[in-house]
Amino acid sequence: MSEVEYEIVNSAPIEEIVELYKAGDWWQESPESREVIPGMIKGSLCFMVARSLEGRIIGMARVISDGFSDAYIQDVVVLKSHRGLGIGRELIRRLTQFCIARKISWIGLIAEPGTQEFYEELGYGPLVDYQPMLHGKR
Repeated sequence: MSEVEYEIVNSAPIEEIVELYKAGDWWQESPESREVIPGMIKGSLCFMVARSLEGRIIGMARVISDGFSDAYIQDVVVLKSHRGLGIGRELIRRLTQFCIARKISWIGLIAEPGTQEFYEELGYGPLVDYQPMLHGKR
């Protein structure tokens, strides 16, 4: 595969972001769903994309935080055609370093079933004695 460029962005083409959410099986179309994407990108402490040399966004991940204490890495996804090439790993590595450079030491994420080993190889581990919680039914 050709080189991949990683970039922190404040905006991105909505259709390319939707394509990534669809690749993660996270997208639910609604009249408002596309409208929230620009605010979601700007509202993240860090929104990073991976681009092919042709300029297409092929991966993304973001950090949600106040910038001083806890941080959560979220929405890590790579297009299915580009998985297994280390792009997701590099996104996580770069976002983790982004947080550490800002002296944010508590960095968490929610791993989907079957991805625990991937995150453990990057220095993450189970949050022992804690249970992730979610408001409302999904």
